Amino acid sequence: MAEAYGLGMDNDLPTHAEVRDETAARARDMAPQRVPVNAYETSNAFVVVAPVPAVTADDVTIELRDGTLRFWASLRSAGPREFTIHEWEYGGYERSLDVPDGYGAGLEATLANGQMAIRVLRGAASGDLTVQPSSPSSSSG
Repeated sequence: MAEAYGLGMDNDLPTHAEVRDETAARARDMAPQRVPVNAYETSNAFVVVAPVPAVTADDVTIELRDGTLRFWASLRSAGPREFTIHEWEYGGYERSLDVPDGYGAGLEATLANGQMAIRVLRGAASGDLTVQPSSPSSSSG
């Protein structure tokens, strides 16, 4: 199983400093990954659902500004390894989209199991809004 994770049989794991340095270097050089979304309207909100694997609620920022919803998450970890196939990173996500007229009274979001749901509440825009998603482990309810 260790070989499936690129560790080899000699357990030559990178140090914490190597992982930190590789993550910083890759974050400087990478373009954010464009996140696919599904969006729909309910009676109370414009809802956007997006996959954001391998990040936590603390890694994500969501903002609503001038009718545009934008969310992003920084690169979480990029340990030094040689991939055979490398199609995505652990973070470095970003997406912007226009919100239909009639929404912007509030902004709510949750993140669980790698899926984020953002609710832009129906009603007049109340200025620029910035939130981080709640998660089952970070909610107090």
